[in-house]
Amino acid sequence: MENAPSQSRMTGWRQTLHSRPEFGFETDQTAAFVVERLQEFGIKDIASSIGGTGIVATIRHGSSNRSIALRADMDALRIQEQNSLPYRSATPGLMHACGHDGHTAILLGAAEALAKSQDFDGTIRLIFQPAEEWGKGAQAMIKDGLMERFPFEEIWGFHNIPGLPIGQFETRPGPITSAEDIFEITLKGLGGHASKPQSGRETLVPACALVMQLQTIISRRIDPAETAVVSITELLSDGTRNALPGTTRILGDVRSFNSDVSNKIEQEMRLMVAGISKANGLEFEFQYLREFIPGFNNPDLAAHALKIASSLFGSRKVNIAKEPMTGSEDFARFTEQVPGCYVFLGNGIDSAPLHNPNYDFNDQGLKYGADFMVELVKNRLPIQKI
Repeated sequence: MENAPSQSRMTGWRQTLHSRPEFGFETDQTAAFVVERLQEFGIKDIASSIGGTGIVATIRHGSSNRSIALRADMDALRIQEQNSLPYRSATPGLMHACGHDGHTAILLGAAEALAKSQDFDGTIRLIFQPAEEWGKGAQAMIKDGLMERFPFEEIWGFHNIPGLPIGQFETRPGPITSAEDIFEITLKGLGGHASKPQSGRETLVPACALVMQLQTIISRRIDPAETAVVSITELLSDGTRNALPGTTRILGDVRSFNSDVSNKIEQEMRLMVAGISKANGLEFEFQYLREFIPGFNNPDLAAHALKIASSLFGSRKVNIAKEPMTGSEDFARFTEQVPGCYVFLGNGIDSAPLHNPNYDFNDQGLKYGADFMVELVKNRLPIQKI
């Protein structure tokens, strides 16, 4: 491929970024690294500090007024890395456990190739976004005037997938990623000595009962044709080995693809919390927040993505995903604004899961991602033949 992205350069960038992860909106070093590389490529139209530490770089060629956006996320996770890699995280308690280091390197590789290319006609917006894991970065960039200051007609995003072989590609029309709601339940009673449970109103046993009851919402309150997940992720109390807790907190998240389902789950949760609290003489607090909205691929763009990937990688390496993934992505905030498509790239069948302390982005996948982005631009912004 003419002006193809460099595998070795992308690998170096990716491993450098892996060694210095940053969380949320605190991606200052990462943003500076991205800007330095973009400047090396000769790209002059670079806007920084969009929605915090976000970056938007613009490449123009030809006379067309059409414009598309390519987006990568930059932030890491609050996880202590357990790998013994030479480029492992040098920041205690933070690591790139979701592959955003790889995503950033892929978009940089595509940017380098596209900056040298004359094989497209129009405007490319390269969006490097912070705080995806929080579900707040896309919103912050939009609120900061992204759509008005750097207009585009469509947007494309991507993510690596462990378990999918390197070089494999998946997407689908319609629903592609789920909504994520988060909840926190606090049960309040009267703690006391472990030898005299009758003297207080302890909260841990009722909390355990509630944890089990919450699991019945999906199986007994939601239409089986709908996809939804309720996960309890933390159970915290103020008790100790010989003291019954007077306060217990239950935290977790909910995934769904339908706002009616989300509302139904919240309603059922509230009823269960109130019922168990009343039965045990407890007070309660219940907080339910909607962090991520569901993501939807434009059908025409999804079909085009599958066609481009098939021409690049061969039809045997391209799949139409049977189901949307129950993971969430704030890329969905962009597709509220313009048509978009989100695609998945294989990270290898032996890859550790996302958000795992032994995860690492597979550098063999970098060129597949960058080549797809470059080919995508050439197809979506074609040179008009006279």
